[in-house]
Amino acid sequence: MTEKVLGRRVVADEIVKDIRQRVSHPATIRELMRVLSIPKENRYRFRRLISKLVQTGDLIRIRGNRYGLSDRMGLVVGRLVVNHRGFGFVTPDRATSDQSVFVASDHLNQAMHGDRVAVRIEKNIGRSEGRVVRVLDRANEDFVGRYEAGNMGTGVVVPFDPRVVMDVHIPAGEDLGADSGQMVVVRIERWPEPSRGAIGHVTEVLGCLDDPGVDTKLIIRKYRLPDEHDASAVAECQLLGDTIRARDRRGRTDFRSCPTVTIDGETARDFDDAITIETLPNGHNWLGVHIADVAHYVKEGSALDESAHKRGTSVYFPERALHMFPAPLATGLCSLKPGVDRLVQSCLMEIGHRGDVVRYELHDGVIRSDARMTYTDVSAILTTKDQATRQRYAELVPMFEMMDTASRRLGDRRRRRGAIDFDLKATRLVFGEAGLVEDVVAADRNCAHRIIEEFMLVANETVAAHMQKSDMSGLFRVHEPPDPDKVADFDAFVGGRGYKLGAQPDRVKPRHFQRLLKRLQGQPEERSVAMLMLRTMQKARYQELNLGHFGLASDAYVHFTSPIRRYPDLITHRLLRRSRGDKLPMARVDELDGQLPEVARHASAMERRAEEAEREIIQWKKVRFMVDKVGKDFSGYVTGVTAFGLFVELVEPFVEGLVHISSMADDYYRFHDSEHALCGESTGKVYSLGELVAVRVVRVDSVRRQIDLGVVEILDSVPTSALDRVKRRTRVPRYRGTAAGTRRGSRRNRTRR
Repeated sequence: MTEKVLGRRVVADEIVKDIRQRVSHPATIRELMRVLSIPKENRYRFRRLISKLVQTGDLIRIRGNRYGLSDRMGLVVGRLVVNHRGFGFVTPDRATSDQSVFVASDHLNQAMHGDRVAVRIEKNIGRSEGRVVRVLDRANEDFVGRYEAGNMGTGVVVPFDPRVVMDVHIPAGEDLGADSGQMVVVRIERWPEPSRGAIGHVTEVLGCLDDPGVDTKLIIRKYRLPDEHDASAVAECQLLGDTIRARDRRGRTDFRSCPTVTIDGETARDFDDAITIETLPNGHNWLGVHIADVAHYVKEGSALDESAHKRGTSVYFPERALHMFPAPLATGLCSLKPGVDRLVQSCLMEIGHRGDVVRYELHDGVIRSDARMTYTDVSAILTTKDQATRQRYAELVPMFEMMDTASRRLGDRRRRRGAIDFDLKATRLVFGEAGLVEDVVAADRNCAHRIIEEFMLVANETVAAHMQKSDMSGLFRVHEPPDPDKVADFDAFVGGRGYKLGAQPDRVKPRHFQRLLKRLQGQPEERSVAMLMLRTMQKARYQELNLGHFGLASDAYVHFTSPIRRYPDLITHRLLRRSRGDKLPMARVDELDGQLPEVARHASAMERRAEEAEREIIQWKKVRFMVDKVGKDFSGYVTGVTAFGLFVELVEPFVEGLVHISSMADDYYRFHDSEHALCGESTGKVYSLGELVAVRVVRVDSVRRQIDLGVVEILDSVPTSALDRVKRRTRVPRYRGTAAGTRRGSRRNRTRR
């Protein structure tokens, strides 16, 4: 952010620095202009700059139209995250520590979840506590909720997200014809104030919660996922056509004579990677990973590019997908369908006997896929040796056997260097003819999944190594080492179960985690410890600087293999094309490279949004599947232990529920953080991470999307009357409003690396 002041370009931070050095107290704009010697002709621009500094939170306007430095006034600026119980935490924008500021519900000052706020620190001993003094940026201009009709044609919308703790009043005639109980999208017209609540109008009626498809639409609206492509982007797709032109093939390496296949799930429609492989005279494998050349069609700054950047990634729901690109491109021109010519960027690698990449080549190519294979068919060929399937693809069987050999070599090499393989099963929903979930099971991973994963990993690593060796700019996929304190806690926990990492927390390497996982294979606590290990790790993200990838034990890693569904992959393709011939003026190169940090930040944020949305819709469908299971008993493993209870993942069906501490009424249970256990004071009972327990479904709440479980041995030992009292005590109260309108109450089955 810059403004022209005093005839020169001045960075906003420099203005803040000048105010910090030369102004000793909160001052009016006139005082600031006088002290900083702002000429008369530049005062309008100076006022604009001050307004922008207020928006960013660097300056805070107080009574008397005075402006002061937020940090000197004991204020912290950051993003507010509200708990469903009404309190919140503010994570500072410019954090000097990992500590967030706690804000009690009475001190939110009409701020809402996601808002950017200024908080005054009122207690800084132990846990920092504060009070919201200013909302700087509203995050919830519109949101989804349940409409409840009132008197005289008015109504109220109760937010679907329990973290948004404010109901919105809907005036008469502004409900768009919604009926009570229907889910709607509401836009706020007047923000809440201390003496009055929020007012808005309904912009879309989604339907009742139990109506087919409403759950998906609701999640799309909640996370503000664009579900329709811009008309300009669609128009650009139509201009591209559906076939490649003769001129598009010029200068490209022709791979059309090479046997080539795609391998994806049964329901996949966007095929962005294809494989060729042969055995060389020295016994090595010559592996070709061909990726759809989206960068050839999607030019920087085009409507397609802007739309893809905004989305960041495709989002995959159980019943539909929100593609990053319009269908004519995602499932048409750029999809590597069999029997048609397609443009690709190719990474060809010689894979040695020990899985090392002996040499590699990068090409702009053209392919013609011979077959669209599924994971199931390839597994039938290689694992079960199904004769009918092998006969159907007789000409390709030798190629699949070569793939199997090469992938095993690559996997062995990764494990030798210490890469961590988390075999955490994903959820697969089984739908019936009526579109309802009939079962929830753990998704199977067969040898075909392993083949494709190994090939994509080695292609991504090879491209990253090339970019590093060539001193190219890049958008790297980084995974930093875990925090030593978290490692120490994890090591202490597994140490209590007879395991050890075998390294100091600040010197731990990926191989130490890998060796532990290998020791845990087949043990009852394997999945639970693996999940705790995963929570110990940092989250992978995009970064313009290469920081390595801890989990993969890789010096450099990029995303190259999915440009149809991930924007960072498209950026990698553009950088490769630029290095191979798309020469640009240095000024333009510097400009593009300067954009990489923001692209990395935005892509990481969009990835998190997509993951949260995908996870929530799956959880919601699980909850609805369990509605008729109340009163039934199941076996499950303890996957998490907190002060408020146990998280238990059932063996069958593959769902997770909560055993609330209040339902454990046979004793007083104390939470032991270091041991991840709840221990009974009188009985001596211990419920710890990884333990197999018998549980009963006590309650299923579709609104809160929560499955309440109870430990069978406790439920059977405690009188029913006592449990009824527990249920009444733990029921969440719902309030219809205060003066301020507040409520208070207590894609693919491929790993994202």
